[in-house]
Amino acid sequence: MSVNYAAGLSPYADKGVCGLPEVFDSADEVKAKVETLAHLIKESKFLVVHSGAGISTSAGIPDFRGPKGVWTLEEKGESPHFDTTFEDARPSLTHMALVGLQRAGYLKYLISQNVDGLHVRSGFPRDMLSELHGNMFVEECEKCGRQYVRDKVIGVMGLKPTGRYCDVVRSRGLRACRQADLALTLGTSMQIKPSGDLPLLTKRKGGKVVIVNLQSTKHDKHAYLRIHGYVDEVMKQLMELLGLDIPKWEGPTVCETSAAISESKADVKPAQGVKKIKKDIITEQRKREATQLTPDESVNGESVSVKKERADSPVTMNEKN
Repeated sequence: MSVNYAAGLSPYADKGVCGLPEVFDSADEVKAKVETLAHLIKESKFLVVHSGAGISTSAGIPDFRGPKGVWTLEEKGESPHFDTTFEDARPSLTHMALVGLQRAGYLKYLISQNVDGLHVRSGFPRDMLSELHGNMFVEECEKCGRQYVRDKVIGVMGLKPTGRYCDVVRSRGLRACRQADLALTLGTSMQIKPSGDLPLLTKRKGGKVVIVNLQSTKHDKHAYLRIHGYVDEVMKQLMELLGLDIPKWEGPTVCETSAAISESKADVKPAQGVKKIKKDIITEQRKREATQLTPDESVNGESVSVKKERADSPVTMNEKN
């Protein structure tokens, strides 16, 4: 199936602001900010990553609101053309770096808005992953809850058959946000609710929010640190600073539980001396840490619908229809 989000997602009414200009930090700024991020991660006890469409663009899958995003072009009456397919798309450097961070014990939970299935196909443990809008490779029986991870896309977007984006948050992902002391958002403008507001739960509990995105986001003023750069480059530098190798992708791999790989350790390079936080880099952003959440941007735990996980939901992989 070719990568054509427009056909499946156009009925979604509230597409947010599309086509915002991209901002690029200088190479020196990116380097200094990634050093700060590495320090934050090393000091963190519970890191949660929130991923958006921006981490898959280097894999050939379009985003939505970028200069050439699906919805940006749609507003202009244009349709994006891509030669790749969901089945042929390979996890990006960022996808594999997240696998490495999880195996090294830094990354405790991953929350994704993406439906492209690349997190699962990269080998990231599904018990540490919430795919809020579904997965194009996963089917779930409405009667018993059994899930099937297919080799081919199942032909629908998001959590069909309703035809709408999921308006509930899986309880384990919500708990992770509240438990986190550091929320790292990668490649998302955080315009879709409730997923876009989840990082604020971490801030409300006293944690920090770091945003890596080329465009401005609705929660920039709440960020402790903002990095305007390509996510792959940021993650490459980050892994080097943490002394971690990025796992090599060896084809689609489904890992159901982190326990299956708990005994395997990531290859570790000699640490390259993560520097202390530089005050001249984030002074302005630290001031924003004291910013109170406005009523329209707050995340009230009681106002977020929660759908409990099915603890006994069995999983079957690569079954045929």
